Parts: sequence; C-alpha cells; structure tokens
Amino acid sequence: MKSLMYLLLLVGSWQVAAADMLPDQSLIQRGQAIATAADCGACHRDSAKNGAPFAGGYAINSPMGPIIASNITPSEQFGIGGYTERQFADALRKGRAADGHFLYPAMPYTAFQGMTDDDVHALYLYFMYGVKPVDRAPAAKTHLSFPFNIRQLMWGWNLLYLHHRSIQRPEALSGKLQRGRYLVDVLGHCSTCHTPRNILMAEDQSRYLSGGLPGGWYAPNITPDPSGLADWSQSDIVTYLKTGHVAGKGQAAGPMGEAVEQSFRYLPDDDLHAIAAWIRQIPAIPGRQAKSGIRPPVEDINQIIKGQGDQASLADSSSTDGAALYSNACASCHGRQGMGTADSFYPSLTRNSAVSAASPGNVVMAVVNGVHRRGSDAEVFMPAFASQMNDAQIAAVSGYIRLHFAGIDTPLTAADVHMLRSGGEPPFLLRYLYWLIAGGVIVLLLVISGLLSLRRR
Repeated sequence: MKSLMYLLLLVGSWQVAAADMLPDQSLIQRGQAIATAADCGACHRDSAKNGAPFAGGYAINSPMGPIIASNITPSEQFGIGGYTERQFADALRKGRAADGHFLYPAMPYTAFQGMTDDDVHALYLYFMYGVKPVDRAPAAKTHLSFPFNIRQLMWGWNLLYLHHRSIQRPEALSGKLQRGRYLVDVLGHCSTCHTPRNILMAEDQSRYLSGGLPGGWYAPNITPDPSGLADWSQSDIVTYLKTGHVAGKGQAAGPMGEAVEQSFRYLPDDDLHAIAAWIRQIPAIPGRQAKSGIRPPVEDINQIIKGQGDQASLADSSSTDGAALYSNACASCHGRQGMGTADSFYPSLTRNSAVSAASPGNVVMAVVNGVHRRGSDAEVFMPAFASQMNDAQIAAVSGYIRLHFAGIDTPLTAADVHMLRSGGEPPFLLRYLYWLIAGGVIVLLLVISGLLSLRRR
C-alpha cells in the first residue's frame, strides 16, 4: 500500500514539474498576437497554396533576384527549433542567423531592432511552443547575382544602417501615439515598403513614408500630403487596414493586400486607431504625383469589337488594342465607362488611387498577378492575366486604363512591363554596379601605389 502511495506521489509530482516547464499560455497567445502584428505569416508562408504556416518557400521579389523566405517553424533540422532565445533575438534585431550567416534586409531587422525584450520573449515562446514544426526545407533557395550573393557584404551595410538601439519614443507623445508609432515603425515595419531607398538601398529617413517601389509595385505616400493621405480621415485609414478597401479612394493588392489578409484585419480596433492617429500626425512630405491631362472620351467599344468577354483577342498576341483588350478582360466587372459597380465590390477605375498613382506599377502588377485578398468583410478576387496577355498587351491595356480613366498619358512599353514583372526598376547600386567596382579598384590601386611610393622614400 505504501509503495502504491509513493508511486502515485511520484507520478503526481512529475506531472506538476512537467506543467511547470511549459510556458504560460497567455504568453504564447501574446506572442501569436505579436507575430500577427509583425506580419510574419505573409513572407514566411509556404509557397504551396494552403501550405503549412511559417514553413517558408515564398519568393520575395527584389531587383537583385528573388529572396526565398526561410522555414521558421520549430523544426530543429530545417527551422529555428535549435535557436536559443538570444539567437532568436539576434536574428530579429541584428539580422544574424544562429550559425552566424547574415540575413538580407528583406527580413526587416532594421525595424525589428526596436522590439521590446518582453515582445521578443513572447514571440520566441510562440514560435517554440505554439507553432507546429515542419520538417522540410523550402524547395527553392535564394540565389542573388554577384556581388549581392556575398552575404558578408551585409556586415558593412549593417555598420552604416543598423543602429543597435531602441527607437526613441518622445515622452510628450500620448500613450495612443506611442502605441501607433511602435506598430508602424517596429512591428508593422511600414517604412520597409513605403519609404524610398537611397543609393545603397537603405531607407531614406528624410523621406519617411513618402512612397516606395517594392518588387514592381508602388507603395504610395502615406504622409498627410496631398500626394498621400491628406484627404483620408482616421476612419478611412482604419477601414482600409481592416477591409483592404475604401470606396472611391483605394484598394489593397500585392504586398499590401497580403498585409491586410495576414495581419491588419486581425488587429484590435484600438491598435488600428493608434496606427491611423500616428500616420495622420507625422510631417507631410511631398511625393510624386502623376500629371493628369484632359481625359479623352471613352471609346464606343461596341464599334471596336462585337460582344463582351471575347477571349479571342487575348489569345492573339498581335492584338495590342487597349480598348479591345479592356472590353474583353476588364469591362465585364469594372464597366465600360470604368465606373465599377454600385456597391463598389468591383471598384471604380475613375476614382482610384492605383490608377492615378505616380507610377503605373500597381495597374500593371494587378493585371499581371490579379488581386486576391481577404479582409474583415469579404474575400476579393480578380483573375491574373500573366498567362493570357504578353507584355505588349499588358502595356496597352494598362495605358488605356490610365489615359481614359485618370487622364494620365505616359508611354508604357512592353519593356516597362517586363521590368516591373522582374522586380521593378533597378536601383542606382545595380545600374552602376560595374562602374562602382571599377572606381573602387582604381582607388585601391592608387592607395597601394601611394603607399609604395612613401615606402621607397
């Protein structure tokens, strides 16, 4: 009898000890909320449709080539299961993996460096105890062109642009604005897309949130400037973040659509209002605006082609008539006059910030990739035409939409479309790479020559 009692006591005490080893569930839930606010799922998702969360494989387009997101599940062999909390924090804040290799700043460690210790701790517990391990590596691997494939170069870049300090929060800010700034600048890493880059591809903080060009898309100016969100109310911004659309103003697609679907729609209203409050009070910075002229009358499409939805012209790669392409591919949803539907489910193209933007990138990329997002109110789908139209056709229909529905007459060629589909306009660093290397070699030779000359004396 005594032996049985000892055994029961031993089992009971083991169960208590095991329970003590598990982290507090509330901390894991908090970590999950932080992962959502940080939009980890958008980039680290499985490349397969409906794949395992955080399994990696998704390709992030950059002008240097696609960067493949890694597996961040707690798999010890293929994910981050072997990371200590310190190593996890270093990856988040310093861009260094546990084995010491440098991460590319497509992983927004320059923003995450401001994450609080408490948030890092909760996030670590979530990934270690709240995420199911996936024991396989992404099929694709990151292969960037020379010299960007040399990860050690990031040491110098980090020395210039990664400041190992928390973002200062002025004490004068209200609690709401401090929360909004933390969500925008740190967890939401909004400046990663919405801030222009300098010649070394770091964010130009003098033009904070005044518009960027991520992967062929145009992330617009979101400061309170007329080229940005000057006429957006706080309610408009909250609605947009939650649903992905505001009638007559804009719709989220591409990376922003992913941010709405994976992150913003799940945030509590208090956080969304904090984000909107912060955005509305930052300094207005003038951004690019397209020059709008007199819109030509919309052509009578009935005189151009009989019927609607005729796919024949799409199959005919020689057809680059923008009006005909619009009639066949777009008019059935957006209307022949581009007015959309009365309930705005199919948005107007005549009052649309994507159509009237400084860059044609969002129109082109929406035609290429389509639109698919889930907001808090509905799921939206627009088919992709990448396999039905060639670059010249996409240029023609995009140019037709911009001219007839926004009065913007800027030339758009097949080469422009190819460039946007390939990751966007090459940055200064890429365009003049070989000249910069040649200049560096000449400077090095001059220095060596000078040193040898001094030694001879």
